[in-house]
Amino acid sequence: MRISSFFYSIRQGLKNIRRNLLFSLASIGTIVSCLFLFGIFYCIIVNFRTAMKNMENTVTISVFFDEGISEDNIRMIGEQIRLRDEVNTMDYISPEQAWEEYAKSHYEDDYEAAMAAFEGDNPLKDSASYKITLKNLDKQTEFVKYLNELKGVRRIRTSEVTANGIAALNSIVTYASIGIVVILLLVSIFLISNTITIGITVRKEEIGIMKLIGATNFFVRAPFIVEGIVIGLVGSLIPLVLVYYMYDTVMEYVLMNFKIVQNWFSFVPANQLFAVLIPISAGIGVGLGLIGSILTTRKHLKV
Repeated sequence: MRISSFFYSIRQGLKNIRRNLLFSLASIGTIVSCLFLFGIFYCIIVNFRTAMKNMENTVTISVFFDEGISEDNIRMIGEQIRLRDEVNTMDYISPEQAWEEYAKSHYEDDYEAAMAAFEGDNPLKDSASYKITLKNLDKQTEFVKYLNELKGVRRIRTSEVTANGIAALNSIVTYASIGIVVILLLVSIFLISNTITIGITVRKEEIGIMKLIGATNFFVRAPFIVEGIVIGLVGSLIPLVLVYYMYDTVMEYVLMNFKIVQNWFSFVPANQLFAVLIPISAGIGVGLGLIGSILTTRKHLKV
């Protein structure tokens, strides 16, 4: 395409928006609404998944060993476990640490007395263990099966109910979010398509003349494609500003007025969140406009 044709397409596309200003504003408004909701859902989902990830890190698998096993064998078992891709963190809990933690939790008032009473005679001398967290709790069943096959492993303690609950909740939120986003995107494409259809109808006679004097299909379609892209881009930028200030305000309000929330939940920083949301939202807006305009022009530009 020549430079003059390129700028002609841009000018005509902008003119189309002005000619059909009411319908263009309706399409922009719809995209703003859809991407505003998308932005809110995205913020909620990212924070929810971060909270779930933090919760996953509290779900541990404890591996206990055969009585009388040597330190070397325990170390070898640990090296085997560390090679597994599922492993996120792994800490060795010695018998002394196990007894100390047990005494602190069960003898709060008489901790010193309990430690003194069993000094030199650890009642949990065979309770050395590895405490493991996984990168993905969906892999827990498979991982536990592997652990059971290791020689020298006596017992494995897991939080299966908690792990299954977190995994199920993650799946529900993921599928629900995908469904809502798809519906919002389809509505946006439909309205952009209607706006461009009206523009084509208004200029049908002009387009017919252009084709009669030799204008190519692309030359005729280009202004409508520009129109769709501009509508999509403008519609994607407005909700980003709204969502940013809303997120920042809500986060500041919650942290200032509900300090207890900080003990079990931490917000994803706005800059980190929007570094991903901005290109996604802009891409969706432009993509919606492009897809809507291409589909509409192919269907209606048969003059």
